[in-house]
Amino acid sequence: MGSSITTIFLPLALAIIMFGLGLSLTIVDFKRIILDPKAMLLGSFTQLVVLPALGFGVAALMLKDNPELAVGLIILAMCPGGPTSNLLTHLANGDTALCISLTAISSIVKIFTIPIMVNVAIVQYLGTDSALQMNVTKSILQIFAVTIVPASIGMIVRAYASKFADSTQKPVKITSAVFLVLIILAAILKEKENIGDYFASSGPAALLLNLAGMSIGYFLPVLFRLTSTQQITISIETSIQNGTLAITIANTMLHNSVMAIPPAVYSIIMFITAGLFIALLNRKKVTTTAA
Repeated sequence: MGSSITTIFLPLALAIIMFGLGLSLTIVDFKRIILDPKAMLLGSFTQLVVLPALGFGVAALMLKDNPELAVGLIILAMCPGGPTSNLLTHLANGDTALCISLTAISSIVKIFTIPIMVNVAIVQYLGTDSALQMNVTKSILQIFAVTIVPASIGMIVRAYASKFADSTQKPVKITSAVFLVLIILAAILKEKENIGDYFASSGPAALLLNLAGMSIGYFLPVLFRLTSTQQITISIETSIQNGTLAITIANTMLHNSVMAIPPAVYSIIMFITAGLFIALLNRKKVTTTAA
């Protein structure tokens, strides 16, 4: 991935994606924390605590012999939920408003946790002498600039021009999807000589992380007597990650294209598993209705 693409295209693509998220957000979404605290707290717990813990665990279990891929998987696990989870939640007949709120909350909180925990992973796998370290303050400001600022602009547009925001959401989502595909392809092509080995190494780990997050997100809400729509939402929100942000961190902030491979692989896998998950839910719904 050329330097111009790394320094300009990736942050720009991420900003457009986050702007699209902002177009779907209102202040009411944040009030949901007070109005429906149990679902919000549990969903935030799975996204902010469970998934990062799974990332460290899966990396230690399956990628300990390839430290750069291990760090890349942890970067992915540390990132917030992806804006795409909102669309997938809608297709799965989940609670879209809850999903939007969870994505927004995790995007804000993880600005501060990503640099710290990624540095912990770097020290764990690459040692204290590694030149690859995230400047915590600088990284927080960079992530803030490419996530919260464009999302806030999107919210302002929605607040003052709701009709324009509604009409713009679809083309922005399409553009975001195109950007995501291009980013994944660029990350893979950068390491095309080793992609087979990297995919073989990180693919099973990415799949395990994805399925573990999806399963915990689906079954844990049952213990807390949440509704089926909330259950579906938390499962999707826990397993759909902002792969664009992870790839941006690896390529732009750490300047390490190998670390971008697990997020790229995960981004492919998560759409396949989410599609199967939604198909199973819809099939179950049809069967239940017929019965």
